[in-house]
Amino acid sequence: MSAIGFETKAEHEALIGNGALATRCTALGTEDALVVHERASRLARSGRKILHLEIGEPGFATRAPVVEAGVRGIVAGMTGYAPPAGIPALRETIAASLTARGVEAASDRVVVSTGAKAMLYYVSQCLVERGTEALIPDPGFPIYGSLVRKAGAAPSAYPLQSESGYRPDVDALIEGITDRTRVVFLNSPHNPTGGVATADDLERIAAAVIKHDLIVISDEVYGELRFDNSHTSIASLPGMAQRTVLVDSFSKAYAMTGWRLGYGLLPAWLVEPVKRLVINTVSCVPPFVQLAGAAALSDTGVCFRSLTDDLKARRDLMVSGLNSIDGISCPTPSAAFYVFPDVRVLQESSGLSSRELATRILDEEGVALLPGTSFGSAGEGHLRLTFSVALETIERALERINRFVNRISKEGVG
Repeated sequence: MSAIGFETKAEHEALIGNGALATRCTALGTEDALVVHERASRLARSGRKILHLEIGEPGFATRAPVVEAGVRGIVAGMTGYAPPAGIPALRETIAASLTARGVEAASDRVVVSTGAKAMLYYVSQCLVERGTEALIPDPGFPIYGSLVRKAGAAPSAYPLQSESGYRPDVDALIEGITDRTRVVFLNSPHNPTGGVATADDLERIAAAVIKHDLIVISDEVYGELRFDNSHTSIASLPGMAQRTVLVDSFSKAYAMTGWRLGYGLLPAWLVEPVKRLVINTVSCVPPFVQLAGAAALSDTGVCFRSLTDDLKARRDLMVSGLNSIDGISCPTPSAAFYVFPDVRVLQESSGLSSRELATRILDEEGVALLPGTSFGSAGEGHLRLTFSVALETIERALERINRFVNRISKEGVG
């Protein structure tokens, strides 16, 4: 089978040309992390020794108490439909957890979803449409722009400040607001850079949102994975509770990527429209999965203390190792589990784009990573690597990358 399940590429192209494929499908992009992961996995099945640094997945298993809670739910027969917005036990636990983090939250404003992506899809469909715009970070999670285009709206990029740890460039963000802007996507801590917005950044963004009557979609899936200060949500600022969609997930901090569990804390007026989209798409999240989520939130303290200590050691090894390689400069991320090294010097000497570098590193050295352009045009000149893997894997990957750089340096441009 080829593209979109058709037998041949020619058949696929003929059907597109005949108008069989709805044009809305052409607005959807993809996520290179999953594409590269699939390709790298094929190489591994063919016998290649592949080191996976491409996908944003914690390098440890879901904690036992969480798994046990899910299994208890299955054994107890919690395998039928659940309320579209989520079971009360999980919604109440989420609201209590957010309140403890300083966010005004009530369980009736929580809607549970099949991962953060589903919630991003729902709120995008509700908030933007043809003739409107949404501000998105560049570089940034590629799904933001894809979902905005799918809704018929236009994404407009704002940059990050690389010289100050990849904070959002608030001046540029404010300058980018037009009379068609409806939504600002904010991702702090940030994927792919690990940058974090400061308190002043959040206050200035909040003031602009209130002034221009906008909504913030705040993607906070890495909020608990900080190496310095505790996380602050823009939803906690005065006047922002009814102007912020706080999107979070159990995937990253709790190693539950395959459980597909996330949620949104919504302004009260948005709850019913989002619930209708849940009903029209997935009906509900499996109740036993939701029980596991409630258990994860009650296991927070031990989980995060051990996790962040382990991740910090891996981060430091990755950053120091990359900085020791000629042509690569790697800042130290403040959060999440990614590095976003600058490889522009290496590009000048080799004549290779970021995508060509990433492709050759996989093909020649068996290290799967991502080009910065997977996250927008501003990512050119960078790569993204995940450090939520074993220390030994990081060491081996650094050796292979260094070997590759030494080899192409001898080749010269072209």
